[in-house]
Amino acid sequence: MSIAFCIPFIGILLCIAVMPLVKGEWWERHQPLVAAFWSLLFIIPFGIVFGAGEAAQTVLECIIGDYLSFIVLLFGLFCVSGNITMEGDLAGSPRVNIILLTIGTLLSSLIGTTGASMLMVRPVIKMNSWRRHRKHIMVFFIFLVSNIGGCLTPIGDPPLLMGFSRGVPFFWSLHLLPILLFNMLVLLFIFYWIDRKKYCREIARGRVPDISKPGTRISIKGLHNLIFLAMIVAAVILSGILPDLPVFQTSEGTVKGIHIFGEVTLTFPVMIEMAIILLAAYLSFRTTSGEIRKKNHFTWGAIKEVAVLFAGIFITMQPALMLLKSVGGELGLTKPVQMFWVTGALSSFLDNTPTYLVFLTTSGAMEFTNGIITTLGQIPVGMLTAISCGAVFMGANTYIGNAPNFMVKSISDENGIHMPSFFGYIVWSFCILVPVFLLDTLVFFR
Repeated sequence: MSIAFCIPFIGILLCIAVMPLVKGEWWERHQPLVAAFWSLLFIIPFGIVFGAGEAAQTVLECIIGDYLSFIVLLFGLFCVSGNITMEGDLAGSPRVNIILLTIGTLLSSLIGTTGASMLMVRPVIKMNSWRRHRKHIMVFFIFLVSNIGGCLTPIGDPPLLMGFSRGVPFFWSLHLLPILLFNMLVLLFIFYWIDRKKYCREIARGRVPDISKPGTRISIKGLHNLIFLAMIVAAVILSGILPDLPVFQTSEGTVKGIHIFGEVTLTFPVMIEMAIILLAAYLSFRTTSGEIRKKNHFTWGAIKEVAVLFAGIFITMQPALMLLKSVGGELGLTKPVQMFWVTGALSSFLDNTPTYLVFLTTSGAMEFTNGIITTLGQIPVGMLTAISCGAVFMGANTYIGNAPNFMVKSISDENGIHMPSFFGYIVWSFCILVPVFLLDTLVFFR
């Protein structure tokens, strides 16, 4: 595997970063063509070098094994959350925003970072609709709700779910609570200082919230959709439990499913997960008035953009993941601080789930004699903590580090919030998140 095969992945990332700035309208219309172009620029040379069968198997494994369940989960949460609306006289102020971000961050470990992001993003946008400068609110929303908040349970973020399916105890992640609270306090303090400054500037310029009556009135419509949200969470949990049950395994220990091509199989647990999620989305639409979606300014644009671009990203990043798997054990990562930064840096641009698994497997193969017993071997608590935090926390470093990041950006853009560009967002994360992660290193990973 040559590093030259990573060029299409770099190409599609540069297009996502640059094209909206230089050819915005063209980019909006031609995203599918761009994703297809870079995908083919990887597939064709890969097929020439390794054979058409190997190329087909690699792409199908990526689409069937990773992308399909990823986009179905995102679609289900997008649909269900779009059928819940919050109304009232609670206007976005620094204190209100602190409360909303705190609630969203804590929800992330209960219903996942994607679920919490989709559930909270529209109320946060609505309550701050009277303000002109709002992008900083959504940037911190991505930092906390879409990423850092998901570290306490396997439901919170897919990497932890993969750890759970490989023997990490379900409630082990609660050990990360002190780290979560530390990061929350630091980031919320920074946010309050920035938001208060911008809030006072808005008031000084004559902008005031449109509140018709005194007091605080809040009403939530479409609450029955929480049942469908619970269905989706249950489906995610089942996807981590069912593959280990004997009824879903062959005599050789592989997971049963429908054979697609080569070694590619659409497993029955994944089919059950997707069926439950799609059923939840269908029932949500059938039982919810369209008036609620109208109040939420619900459109299909955000999910279409994510589906198209991430299809290209998933396909073109395969060579990078292959290289990582081949050299992961040779990187000499023997200390938690090394695992934290390397896992995190790679998770910022690659899918954090396979990145997490590479370094979890690497740690399990180091023949440690103490720590958490997993199917991959014994892993010291410090190493497991560093890998988990690196994969979950540093997904916030870029828009593509975690799926909800791009979704929140798209929904914010649709609602008139001019979000930072790809590189502009990285500047935000470099200036705010990296110093916080350095503090994490000093306090928790020395």
